[in-house]
Amino acid sequence: MTPTTVEHHAPHAFVDPYAVDDIGIGWPAPAGQPHDGDYLLPPPNPAERLSHPLDPRDLRRLDLYAVLTAAGIPPLPEDRDAIDQLSALPRSVNVALQRWLHHFV
Repeated sequence: MTPTTVEHHAPHAFVDPYAVDDIGIGWPAPAGQPHDGDYLLPPPNPAERLSHPLDPRDLRRLDLYAVLTAAGIPPLPEDRDAIDQLSALPRSVNVALQRWLHHFV
């Protein structure tokens, strides 16, 4: 039995498909900063942020999803009802649950 070898007849140069020549296309540089061709989007303007605060229950729900995922227990779709029920509990219960999960990691 002979080993199979891969033959390369011609060397291939590395091609970066995301490389962009700086030809003036794209977003302008932020005021006071030189354009170095590294901006895909302009930086966010804090004055243009939407002011829609989340309900505390929604914040607790998002925190629970994040803590469970960080602990290596990614919530399954059928866990949604349980997480919604836990999010409805008082903040102190939610903080204790998150603390326990942080120690689990």
